Amino acid sequence: MNFIIRYSIAYVMDLILGDPHWFPHPVRFIGKLIESLEKLLYRFSCKKLTGGILAILTIGITFLVSYYIAKLSIYLEIFFLYTTLATKSLADEGFRVCKILVEGDMEKAKKELSYLVSRDTGNMDVTQITRSVLETISENTVDGVIAPMFFAFLGSFFSVEGVSLALPFAMGYKAINTLDSMVGYKNEKYMDFGMISAKIDDVANFIPARIAGGFIIPIGAFILRMDYKRAWKVFFRDRLNHSSPNSGNSEAAFAGALGVQFGGKTSYFGKVYDKPTIGDKLKHFGIPDVKRGIRLLYVSSWIGLATFMIVSQLIKAFI
Repeated sequence: MNFIIRYSIAYVMDLILGDPHWFPHPVRFIGKLIESLEKLLYRFSCKKLTGGILAILTIGITFLVSYYIAKLSIYLEIFFLYTTLATKSLADEGFRVCKILVEGDMEKAKKELSYLVSRDTGNMDVTQITRSVLETISENTVDGVIAPMFFAFLGSFFSVEGVSLALPFAMGYKAINTLDSMVGYKNEKYMDFGMISAKIDDVANFIPARIAGGFIIPIGAFILRMDYKRAWKVFFRDRLNHSSPNSGNSEAAFAGALGVQFGGKTSYFGKVYDKPTIGDKLKHFGIPDVKRGIRLLYVSSWIGLATFMIVSQLIKAFI
């Protein structure tokens, strides 16, 4: 079965099934692996070295296990490729918070949001909640959709003993992303131990983030008749207004397309930070903006799939 067909099936499965809460998602097992290795390695004094070993072991084990899964069956490969995508689950989380806000239950909305973001949600109003949801969707358009696609298609160019490396590349990326989310913090505990994991994540997302912010999201805005010109303008102007070298790319394109401004005062672990702003404040945040952002997420995922399909076919035609 052709890889494009296999990956298209995986993509459709994600749109239909999403991430059911009852399903033991592979990322949870990667998380358990990281927790186990951290307990073993954190006790040593050279935190940068042991943190690097943690990253290498996690990515290596995930890569090898994924390779043997793909070797067992193309149907298992398709299934696990589906689990690397998060279009529907991202949209579902956004819709869930919107629904609660419409019902008027602010406390429940803040609690639901706390499962999605690391910032403090206790004192947020509707504007801050909707801004946080949109920032999460825009940032995770890369982490949860475009980057896994990029690495799956990149891996499809390589094989070992006739087994495509698409799944190992995609799952290897998920391991990198999970490492960053678990140990890639700039706090006292993880400043050294998580440094290598954070740097690897920065490198892995460098190209996908720029493809998403500079091409895929503005094209999605054009199709949806949003402000695609401003999406490009804000991308080039504000994409570096972020502590992450990559997150600002997709956030800038989203902010421009929706006519909103991300950043500003945000509280993390009891401390308020005044984050650089991204975008132009043409309007206040509202529930309809989240719905528009979700539409942009879906269309961007489709454009991403189409783009990687076309590019991979063109490359293979000239190899």
